[in-house]
Amino acid sequence: MRIEQLEYIAAVTRLGSLRRAADELHLSQPALSETVRNLERELGVELLERKRSGAKISDEGRELLPHIMSVLDAVDRLRGAAGDQHRISRMVRLGTVNTATVPLVIPTVREFRSSHPLTQVELVGAQQSEIHRGLLEGAFDLGLVNYLGGDDLPPGFETTELLRGRPVVCVRPDSPLAALEAVDADSLLAEPLVVMRSGYVMHRFLHRLLDGRTPSFSYSTDGAEMGKLMVAEGLGATVLPDFSVLGDPLERRGAITVRPLADDATDVLLVLQRRPSASVPRAVRDLNELFVRNARAYRTRAA
Repeated sequence: MRIEQLEYIAAVTRLGSLRRAADELHLSQPALSETVRNLERELGVELLERKRSGAKISDEGRELLPHIMSVLDAVDRLRGAAGDQHRISRMVRLGTVNTATVPLVIPTVREFRSSHPLTQVELVGAQQSEIHRGLLEGAFDLGLVNYLGGDDLPPGFETTELLRGRPVVCVRPDSPLAALEAVDADSLLAEPLVVMRSGYVMHRFLHRLLDGRTPSFSYSTDGAEMGKLMVAEGLGATVLPDFSVLGDPLERRGAITVRPLADDATDVLLVLQRRPSASVPRAVRDLNELFVRNARAYRTRAA
């Protein structure tokens, strides 16, 4: 068994494709496939499910994945202790729901880049369930996800609360809703709505707020960033956490604004999660600490 065999399994798991993993690892696909098959024969386990659409970790491989990642973490520590540049130049992979992207993520990644010039940061927008799966399978080092106040946090992750806000109505300044001090559900139903797709926390919140009623017209979109752009273009209003809108470039330019929801006191939480590990690579720890620090600064500015 060789370390690179374990690294190849981790790459295929993260990328979901032998071809993409071979490209990233600068190998031919047949060479990568044969190396993985050699490991499978040695272990007596089929680690990957191979289909026309790609390759993914098998059920047996998923059970072994924590052990594979532990070995790779140990190798990473050894290389770091020896001063190997491999550790310095590693990639940090961040899964994030789009409600967190602009006001907090971009400044944090920019600051991280200045102190870790050789470390690549891969940002992947995804739904909460996809981020959790990626953390468990080693595809993500960190995950930014939302919860509503009162939600149970899933076991198996180290969770740090970064921001706590309220749902707000995001509209253009010339929208009839912008003339209201607070927007109630009836007023919201009278306007076209840009709704997050099922699987996002704000989809669940809006369904609860409207109590099963449907707006006069609605669009469905995959994430807050597209939702804010659609609002800025006059297609309707949307409901997002306040921390997703305040400080956004569109809000700073006056293209969008927010109004509170009438008679609603729901909390929306943005949390940072990672898979528990005895050893966390330094780059991941540093990015984690930057998020915590910048979230604290964001809360101070917003207060």
